[in-house]
This record gives sequence, C-alpha cells and structure tokens, in this order.
Amino acid sequence: MAALGGGGTRWRRAWLPSLQLLRRGSKAVTRHWKAMHFQRQKLMAVTEYLPPRPAVPPRCLPRPSTGAQQEDGQVRVLRRQVEETLRGSRIVAVCQYNSMPDEDVAMFRHYLRKHNIHVKFVLNEIVRPVLAQSKYRNLLPLFVCQNILLVSPETRAREMLRVLKGVPQVNLLGACIDDTILSRKGVENFAQLPSLEVSQGQTVAALSLLSSQTSSLLQRGPAHLTALLDEHIRRLRDTGGATEPPPGQSTGNL
Repeated sequence: MAALGGGGTRWRRAWLPSLQLLRRGSKAVTRHWKAMHFQRQKLMAVTEYLPPRPAVPPRCLPRPSTGAQQEDGQVRVLRRQVEETLRGSRIVAVCQYNSMPDEDVAMFRHYLRKHNIHVKFVLNEIVRPVLAQSKYRNLLPLFVCQNILLVSPETRAREMLRVLKGVPQVNLLGACIDDTILSRKGVENFAQLPSLEVSQGQTVAALSLLSSQTSSLLQRGPAHLTALLDEHIRRLRDTGGATEPPPGQSTGNL
C-alpha cells in the first residue's frame, strides 16, 4: 500500500488539468509626466537651432515659370491632334457634356457621323493651351467643365442642331463657323439661312434683274426718239406729197 500510495503521489504530480486559470496582476505605472526643470528649459531655449534669414525676402524673388517643366510626350501628341482637328474644320462647336450610357454615346456619334460631323472628347488642360495660341482664343471662357467638341469640314449647323435636340445630355454653348464666333442663338439663326447654292442663285437673279432693268431704261430713250423721228418723217412725206404739182404740169403756161 505504501508503494501504491507513493506511486499515486507521483501520478498526481505528473497530471495537469486541461484548463488552467491563471490570474496576473496589472503592472504599476511608474512613468508619469513631469515638468522639465527650469534650468533645462533655459538650456533648451538657448541651444535651439535658428535657420539663417535669407538675404532676399522670398516675396521679392521671381516666381518659377511653369513652362520650364518638361511636358509629357502623350500631352504633346494630344495637343498636336487637337491642332490638326481645328485646322481642318470649318465649324467647331463647344458643348457641355453630362454623363450618359455608352449605348447612347455610340448612337449619338453615329447620327452625327452620318452628316460628316465628328465628336471629340478632350480635356481642358489639353485644349486650353492650344486655343490660347490660335484664332479660337475667344472660346476659352466656354471651357469651364466637362466639354466635347463637334467638328466638321462642312457647315452642317442645321443637321447638328437636329441631332442635339434629341440628346438633352449635350448642351450647345457656342461655336465658331467660318472664323466667326457665334452664340447658341447665333448658331440657330445661321441654321435657318438657305444653303450656299440657293444664296448664290438668289444673288445672281437679283443682279441679272438689275442689269436688265438698267438696260431697258437705257434703251427706252433712244427707242422713243427713233419712233418720234419716224413719225415726223412720215408726216412730212404725207404733207409734201399733197402740195407738190403733178409731174406733167408746168408753170410756163402762165
């Protein structure tokens, strides 16, 4: 039993429970804020680094030029594309663009392309420097938000307004047609004008009418004078024939 009792004691010492609860006490906080000693404050203030003052105040120095920064290659390519687009277009319309589905954008571009009008999505930071150095500089106040350009080598203002009427997300702000800056109202008035061929026909008709009237006025006087002279000669012949003696009668018998 003694041996069994001794073995049981060793077994109890080797056995550990599966779950042990240990309680640990919190550590005492020994680092509290303490005010710096007055002598040390004086030492820190005396040894504080003071940068030297510049010889010239910063406000008197010239501002760094933004043009000195090297432009990105992609920016130069985009600006060159905008320049080529403006150079080959007779009508350049600036529109405010609001978000719309991709399907509507594709249909919008398709309807305009049928009339040889192209849609150009450009960024303001790309197009503004190009416009500032071109004849379109008066269009700069229109580029204040997300804009698109409608360009065409022909003056298709009537067709452009017809397509924009069905797309409320795109608002016309202004345009430049044949080097003339027009507002939205000006573009609408321009669209009501007849085509170039009709205008040329009307001008030729008006000029030919004036020339024919001038010719008739110039010919009326000589024709009237000729008619009067013919009538006078006829009357003289009639009166002269009545007073002349017959050819066989002579005045010698008297």
